Amino acid sequence: MLRFISHPFCVLLLGWLLVLSGAGPACGQEFTPRVAVPPDSLRAAEEAPELPADSLGRRFDENRLRLSLQRYTRRKTIAGRAVAAFFRLTRPREEDRGLDAVLLNRQFDQHNFKIVRRVTITPLDAFGYSLNDSLRRPRTLLEKAGNAIHIRTAQSRIRQLLLFKIGQPLLPQALAESERLLRQTDELLDARVVVNDLTAGRDSVDILVYTTDVFSITAGYDFRSPTQAIVTAGDQNFLGLGHQFDNRYQYGRDLPQDWGYEGTYRVPFRNFVYGRGYYFNEFESHSGGVAVQRDFYSPSARWAGALSLDAINLRIVLPRDAPPQEGQQPNFQFRSYTSQSLWVGRALRLRSYDLGYENPGRVIVAASVLHENHTTNPTNTPDDRTRTLYLGTVGYSVRRYYKDKYLFGFGRTEDVPAGTLLSLTAGMEANPVGARRYFDVRVATAGYSERQGYLFGSLNFGTFQDVATGKWEQGLLTGQFLYFTRRYRVGNYQSRHLLNARLTAGFNRYPAEVLLSGVGGAGGAVRGFQPAGQILPTSRFTTSYEGTVYTPLSLLGFRMAVLAFADVAFINQTIGGGSPFGTQTPYTGFGIGFRFRNELTVLRTFQILLGFYPRGQLAPNGVRLFETSRDSYQFSDFSFGQPSVVRYDLQ
Repeated sequence: MLRFISHPFCVLLLGWLLVLSGAGPACGQEFTPRVAVPPDSLRAAEEAPELPADSLGRRFDENRLRLSLQRYTRRKTIAGRAVAAFFRLTRPREEDRGLDAVLLNRQFDQHNFKIVRRVTITPLDAFGYSLNDSLRRPRTLLEKAGNAIHIRTAQSRIRQLLLFKIGQPLLPQALAESERLLRQTDELLDARVVVNDLTAGRDSVDILVYTTDVFSITAGYDFRSPTQAIVTAGDQNFLGLGHQFDNRYQYGRDLPQDWGYEGTYRVPFRNFVYGRGYYFNEFESHSGGVAVQRDFYSPSARWAGALSLDAINLRIVLPRDAPPQEGQQPNFQFRSYTSQSLWVGRALRLRSYDLGYENPGRVIVAASVLHENHTTNPTNTPDDRTRTLYLGTVGYSVRRYYKDKYLFGFGRTEDVPAGTLLSLTAGMEANPVGARRYFDVRVATAGYSERQGYLFGSLNFGTFQDVATGKWEQGLLTGQFLYFTRRYRVGNYQSRHLLNARLTAGFNRYPAEVLLSGVGGAGGAVRGFQPAGQILPTSRFTTSYEGTVYTPLSLLGFRMAVLAFADVAFINQTIGGGSPFGTQTPYTGFGIGFRFRNELTVLRTFQILLGFYPRGQLAPNGVRLFETSRDSYQFSDFSFGQPSVVRYDLQ
């Protein structure tokens, strides 16, 4: 009998018996919601049929089985040592690191796999409410007027973003992931998703969802001259349904077509499917297209894909064989083509041998096909010829999300992605000149700590190979290093420091290929820089520093921060790529300024900066006062997208 009990498989059976024998009513703790429900808030209560009292009595209880087996492994027997060697019976990693409250809220783990009986959704207006202060109410006339013209987010839209449904088991991390997905939508500022412990039973739970909106309506008028201006209008939450549209109309320009228009419309559907249409029309450039897509929105997502159709006619700038003379017009050419693309991806969950920890890793496989029909060929390269590109990707992804504050926002909860991404893409391009192979390798990783800050690094290399000649061409190496320090606090002031470095190097590129987002301009490496002449680099290495102090000062709802920056850009303008590092003196920019942000509106951030540029600036003294709304950095969430060729001219 003793020999039978010592068998490892019998240990598992014994663990199950311990779970069943010790199962009892769940002890509920007093539920004190973090948000008091306003009397006028919309509420949705959906009923589900009552389940038998013992419907979950035999459900798998991971924690109890883990603790039972953990005690068994302490026995100095062969079976105990076998179980210790086979299973990892540690506590979840988040608990070991002490980050369970920061990484993922594990407060409600005892309710995993219970049936969701009822979901109560409480959306709050944009102004005057806070999920961190249940006593806050709209007080000023401005707050009340803003809420009066604002349409609150519909409960049906919020329900689209929840990873649990009535009548189904509550899966692990469904609450935390739903909360993150709600926060990351453009129409919502913050969200809380909690279990009502007062009404929780042994086999079923009620879930409370609280959200606060942003004021989604946007409008603007940019006066350029008595006869020229830009008018903008949009809504990021049209009728409270999550529909988004943006319109930009410009008139009075000194061109044969004196007007320009750009508009987009985006529609959310069920199961995280989105539809999008856009149209762009200005002098000698117009394009339009539609797309339907579903991303790997969460580590729990299994399928993703997209279908897109586009028609494009653009006026582009090409480099000349010789430097342009003073007063000489840029070399404008036209690129016209239609494009159709389709891709689908599948995420495969990996098995975990740690009963207290679900394996967050996913193996991703994806395939795509892209067809482009070019009617003009301005650069005389394969990119401007009719072609069909077949690509496949296999990779490994780990995603974790941490909670922090004072990154992009001024005190709201923000989700910081960390993890690992490894991918290999390969495929074939068919074109009239000759078939080409394509290879691409990408590595990215990031870590986060409240004490150490955030560190991200990535490296990506892709290249084509001519099938007939074996020649490698259009190679591209990109890399990034991003680090921001932990948050420092002195009284009511918060501060962070940021270091960012990026590399874009072209190898065996064609003469017509340049980096359009070069040193200056809207997407340039040196913020606020206006070059005296045309700069079209073929390779670029940039570094930047930014220090930000978040103040408690507020003006008309806009919080204020003080920042200082330093940008350095090494470029190479050698046609065809050449060495990735230029031999010229780098372009630099230094400055200070103010950042203003209103968390309650869609257009949340604008900056007023004073910059000094020792070399190449259009202004004679190298000093420029400018306004911008561009963020200096953004996160990578380690998810897979459509297998594609990285665009060299957009880096």
